[in-house]
Amino acid sequence: MSREELKDRLVELIEPLVESKGFELVKLEYSSGKQGKLNLYIDRAGGVTIDHCELISNAVSDLLDYHDPIAHAYSLEVSSPGIERPLTKKEHFERFEGERVKIKTSEEVEGRKKFSGTLAGTGESSVIIATEEGKKVEIPLSMVAKANLWLPKEDKDQLFKEK
Repeated sequence: MSREELKDRLVELIEPLVESKGFELVKLEYSSGKQGKLNLYIDRAGGVTIDHCELISNAVSDLLDYHDPIAHAYSLEVSSPGIERPLTKKEHFERFEGERVKIKTSEEVEGRKKFSGTLAGTGESSVIIATEEGKKVEIPLSMVAKANLWLPKEDKDQLFKEK
């Protein structure tokens, strides 16, 4: 089984369990090797606490022990997606319309592969970003290599100054 096939299998197993506990599986990262690692990023309305991460970690650990889809030793980490959470599904782009985002594409779109600006909407199979330069760009979802909410440095400075 390839790494991508295993990752797909893990999502098939884990996502229904996470959803049954009232959470969303935002992203799953898996790396094999000597120090194998399975990272899960979960979210829910109202945010995620350490206790929530522990709850999901214990449930997923039991599930994976039962199904044993990973043939070698690995560590399991469950965490919140953070303030610059990844956007991995069309629903994420729809939910966060109007928010600031950064998007990297797998191929050039209008001569570039990196975009930052405001999420202006979604199409049938695309996302529209109003760039910092004031231009609207439509990016096919199939070309989005990485996307996340984005706080510019001055906003981060202000956020952390308040704490």
